[in-house]
Amino acid sequence: MNGMPDYRLETPRLLLRPPEPADFDDFAASAADPAGMKYLGGPQPRSTAWRAFAGMVGGWIMLGHGMFSVIEKRTGRWVGRVGPIQPEGWPGTEVGWGVIGDVQGTGMAFEAAVASMDFAVGRLGWQDIIHCIDDGNARSIALAKRLGAEPRGLTNLPPPHETVEVRLWGQSRDAWLARRPSLGLPLAWPAA
Repeated sequence: MNGMPDYRLETPRLLLRPPEPADFDDFAASAADPAGMKYLGGPQPRSTAWRAFAGMVGGWIMLGHGMFSVIEKRTGRWVGRVGPIQPEGWPGTEVGWGVIGDVQGTGMAFEAAVASMDFAVGRLGWQDIIHCIDDGNARSIALAKRLGAEPRGLTNLPPPHETVEVRLWGQSRDAWLARRPSLGLPLAWPAA
């Protein structure tokens, strides 16, 4: 195992970096928000949020990648988590997202997701990227479509969430690279 990598991605409004201990209070507040967690298993107490946060950090240490903490550059505040994830038993290599309520609908999730897709393709060399989305989550579906993903059918998540059925959305590396120039954002990480 290696130490925590120090990858930093920038978009016009955001800094994406590995999570830091100081991010936990904002992460826990986000995890406790019923509206924000509606499609992510429901609100979580602080102790459960701690385990999820530690899992994010662990992904970075064990795999060299994970969800980024998303920081609004103008204010310096933590506004969400977005990035590549690949937990044990997951149905594929995923770029996932979750931003706090007051930035939803502002395009920040899109900016962060584009940067994370660039990173997944350019740094990690992923050949395929999925997004696991509940069919009721209209905002995430719209974001997946905006990124160029297409529906691939239903699947269940691994234990302890084996009863959770989600729709896989996804695209190949080649499809992403073909679509990427039309998205109007500078590259956050060079394509491989």
